[in-house]
Amino acid sequence: MELNTSQWVKTRYNGALDTRHDSIFRYSERIVFPLHKERPMGRVYTICSNMDLKFDSDGKDWDELSDLEDLLNLKFNTKPDSIQKNLQNIYSTPYNYAPAGDYYCSFDCSTGFSYHVDMLLYHVAAKVDIKWNVADSVRIKSNPAEAVRLTYMEARRLFDGYAYCFKPMKNELPSLPGSGEGYTVANIVTPLDEGLWWEGRSYFYTIPYYVSGEANYFPLQMLMGTNGETKNDAGYELTLKQMMDTSSVFVPWLRGDFKLSKPLETKSETKVIGS
Repeated sequence: MELNTSQWVKTRYNGALDTRHDSIFRYSERIVFPLHKERPMGRVYTICSNMDLKFDSDGKDWDELSDLEDLLNLKFNTKPDSIQKNLQNIYSTPYNYAPAGDYYCSFDCSTGFSYHVDMLLYHVAAKVDIKWNVADSVRIKSNPAEAVRLTYMEARRLFDGYAYCFKPMKNELPSLPGSGEGYTVANIVTPLDEGLWWEGRSYFYTIPYYVSGEANYFPLQMLMGTNGETKNDAGYELTLKQMMDTSSVFVPWLRGDFKLSKPLETKSETKVIGS
């Protein structure tokens, strides 16, 4: 169904499911679905997006879903660049959120004719918070060749393809996605961003995933260049590996803190940031 965009109101949530003390967007109108008397029990799964999404469930279209397994295997296409830029605006109800022992939006109105449900939706994409700082000792040097300024940074090999709607921590790819192909890259700093060359903070959203046949880590890859380097000649590659807890309900908020205290060498490095 199509929702009225003017009816979303930002407010604080203080209910029984409050775990993060965050603000939420509440839809102020009621959404009513008639129930059949033969089916007074059920579950409600919801996905919400400000963009039109293309769905697939193991080769089945939306109107071909026949049971709960089909629904839980429902995926949406993240490949279009327009979707990648709006991942922070896609929310759903995780299939394994069961604070009372059962999926939290299960209902049983067999003794009445109506049932009231307050739906809480959560990000399907993980937030990656990047902070960087160039040490004072190398910002200004008597020898300009030894000075450091961060002139290029990007996140690369981001997830592209079909991602789970209701299983946000179970996305899997057969191999690392390609880099430098538009939708698989998040640009953070460029040679034109002079105000960000020495320090700054930025964030982006990405679908967490792990690679088939490898350890259960989400590989977050960064490419950095200094002193006028651009994408084509940036030479410092850093892979941050976050453990993927496939039983987790919520996607993680990843933090990356880069402190540059000397000129970067052309090298690759891998760091495990989760266990």
